[in-house]
Amino acid sequence: MSNDFLEDLLEALSFSPDNIPLRIRVAKIYVEKSDFVNAEAQYIKVLQLDGNHNKAKFGLADCYVKLKKYAAAEIILEELLEQDASNLQWLELLCYCKLANNAIAEAQEIYQDMMELDPDYENEDFDTKLRVQLSGGDEDDFIDEDAIQLVNKPAIDFTDVGGMDEVKNQIALKIIKPLEHQELYKAYGKKIGGGILLYGPPGCGKTHLARATAGEINANFINVGINDILDMWIGNSEKNLHELFEMARRNTPCVIFIDEIDALGANRNDMHKSAGRNVINQFLAELDGIESNNEGILIIGATNTPWHLDPAFRRPGRFDRIIFVSPPDQKAKAAIYQIMLKDKPIADIDYTKLAKLSKDFSGADIQAVIDIAIEDKLMASFADGVPKPLSTKDILKSIKKIKPSTKEWFVTSKNYALYANDSGLYDEILTYLNIKK
Repeated sequence: MSNDFLEDLLEALSFSPDNIPLRIRVAKIYVEKSDFVNAEAQYIKVLQLDGNHNKAKFGLADCYVKLKKYAAAEIILEELLEQDASNLQWLELLCYCKLANNAIAEAQEIYQDMMELDPDYENEDFDTKLRVQLSGGDEDDFIDEDAIQLVNKPAIDFTDVGGMDEVKNQIALKIIKPLEHQELYKAYGKKIGGGILLYGPPGCGKTHLARATAGEINANFINVGINDILDMWIGNSEKNLHELFEMARRNTPCVIFIDEIDALGANRNDMHKSAGRNVINQFLAELDGIESNNEGILIIGATNTPWHLDPAFRRPGRFDRIIFVSPPDQKAKAAIYQIMLKDKPIADIDYTKLAKLSKDFSGADIQAVIDIAIEDKLMASFADGVPKPLSTKDILKSIKKIKPSTKEWFVTSKNYALYANDSGLYDEILTYLNIKK
């Protein structure tokens, strides 16, 4: 496209500044020239004229991706997808955003949704980054054949986890040290593997911590949701569990992370149907490695309600280390704010002040605070297209809009810690709440 033609269009715009089709055409020419800054400015002006112009919104999101403003792009795309969750073009761009932010599991979910919407959909980039070759499998085998996700060597490690020093030390002792000193452990006849159960209020980083553990030891990582295993047909849930562990055994060292494990390992005394008991028995058999070797398989379970878990899971060789993941302390909250604001436009931020005023906040609550602050800044930036830096004042304003999500959990957990805690399993909850039993 010649510069003369673009100049002619810009001159026409000067006489007709409210001409939306003309402005969209100019924006597209800038995109073709890879001038995404000027394209961004044109799309913003269109949205000032018509805030519901979806083509302009998508065009702006696309420019943000090209300019590596992924958080801004995600906000726009999620708003668009609320109107039409089946738009492949919008889903594809959102998937690229998730990949850029290393949110592999979320990118996989979006990719799977796209393939369900259009079985003929193909994307070489997504295949390369979201498909994993399994031992003995065909090149075209998708790892999620049975809705189980395996990600090779997550790109995050403990440096990406704010605070939690004591929790990380316990994980290091149980998981990391055995892999670093395998010969020592073998000399003493100690098996490399086993399980850790993480429990605590929702949103406090149990999943993030499990993924960071896999990255810390350079291991494969299998992220399992309850819906990936439980099946309405009798026998299929047990089969899914077995295939999950077989996958891990083929890809050692491997970390299996099972979220909401209480739904899978509920107390058998509370069950009246044999199907649920059979699933638990299968799970226990896989943990014990009765028919196979579990050497190098590290299992991390996460639950918000450990009191619902069958006691058999806590025997030695299974989940024999149970770790309380509390809401972050003040130092940890400051670290979380620093990590989450990294690479974002910011002014001088008083992280200590933010942490102090984020009382009882979980990591998820802090993420919500930052998202609200970003949305406010995006609205202010639409006027001239220039990103406005986040300040301490902006984030303090957002903090006032969020209520801590951990309080309700502690109301319930306190009762269990006080009245159903003969073994001292939940003493850490009482310590956290400064309650003497």
